[in-house]
Amino acid sequence: MNAPVEGFSKLSKTQKIDWIAHNCTTDPKATKDLLERYWNTDPDVQKLHDEFIENTLTNYYLPFAVAPNFLIDDKLYAIPMAIEESSVVAAASKSAKFWLDKGGFKTEILGTEKVGQVHFIYNGDAEKLRSFFKIVKPELLESVAVITQNMEKRGGGINNIELRDWSEQVEGYYQLHCTFETLDAMGANFINSCLEQFAKTLKEQALLHEAFTQEEKDIEVVMSILSNYVPNCLVKAEVSCPISDLESKDMPADLFAQKFVRAVDIANVEPYRAVTHNKGIMNGIDAVVLATGNDFRAVEAGIHAYAARDGHYSSLTHAKIEEGVFRFWIEIPLALGTVGGLTTLHPLVKLALEILQHPSAKELMRIVAVAGLAQNFAAVRSLVTTGIQKGHMKMHLLNMLNQMGASEEEKVQLVEYFKHHTVTNASVKEALEKIQSR
Repeated sequence: MNAPVEGFSKLSKTQKIDWIAHNCTTDPKATKDLLERYWNTDPDVQKLHDEFIENTLTNYYLPFAVAPNFLIDDKLYAIPMAIEESSVVAAASKSAKFWLDKGGFKTEILGTEKVGQVHFIYNGDAEKLRSFFKIVKPELLESVAVITQNMEKRGGGINNIELRDWSEQVEGYYQLHCTFETLDAMGANFINSCLEQFAKTLKEQALLHEAFTQEEKDIEVVMSILSNYVPNCLVKAEVSCPISDLESKDMPADLFAQKFVRAVDIANVEPYRAVTHNKGIMNGIDAVVLATGNDFRAVEAGIHAYAARDGHYSSLTHAKIEEGVFRFWIEIPLALGTVGGLTTLHPLVKLALEILQHPSAKELMRIVAVAGLAQNFAAVRSLVTTGIQKGHMKMHLLNMLNQMGASEEEKVQLVEYFKHHTVTNASVKEALEKIQSR
């Protein structure tokens, strides 16, 4: 079936679809019908989507939802979320409502510094390199003046450049470790442009440096690239209340608080639990990051690295009880943007930012951190009270019924039935078969 193809990128979208349908699927007509069904009916919007990436065939839709009632720093938000997993939006909304009359969520920006590096090989005297760096550092900064001038006018730019020695780990390996402030832009293109110019200037100036031997002059730049690990681009989000405010029908408030704190403590020390614990946090974070046109893969990588910064992987959230007060908080690195990229191109991203009242990058950091904290509160609350499956499986019920081919009338009956019964794949199948056999 599948075979090599030459010049695939040069084919029209229709030709690409035709090739895929006939070479990679068993029912070409059904394949073509499916791909065309998910095109946008507005040709201008479809053209815009086609140009986001390469070799596009169609659009892959995710549900776009909102979780309302988030009180963040005394300001009310409905938070847009793009995600396919059942119960995430419901859980976030439930947490928002729970904390709404308890002061809501409080946040703090702890830093906004981003990082980029020039990785290079230098075979020579380390002290001579350090002396050279002191001389060349002003030249490096001057060489990017044209690139940084607009960013500097807005209050951003380059914070610092350091020479770091990694030659004990990798022979001859050094780096320029550079820090940046990019304001409301995520800043990847800005950072990478600066880094590539640093690399060029470094090589040029090394050739002119009289103290270097001929071998030392021949600096080899391995790569120049931003880092998605941004431990100094940090935001903190927190909720707190008297323990008595945690009273619920599931268990007494003091017992709930103790069980909740203990569950978070376990995630702090046990990596197997921590991974799943943090995955739940990322359900909320990724959904907002995706809805607002930011890079959720970069955010994921940076956050998980931060969770392991002390040498073992642990919880991103923390909880404790002090003098009768329950506190629950998260501290995470987030490099986000609200200008540039998809934020000005994707219609739903623009709408998401409008729903969020056109936040700055700092405000979006606060909102995203709160979404993660809210999601984790809901998950841990369920785990230590009713168990995770009761709520999750009920939210998953419609997916199960759709997979089983239930009619609309059958769905109505079964949704009502499972308000009072445990949802499992077997129980849903059995209940559906009973209805269908009448």
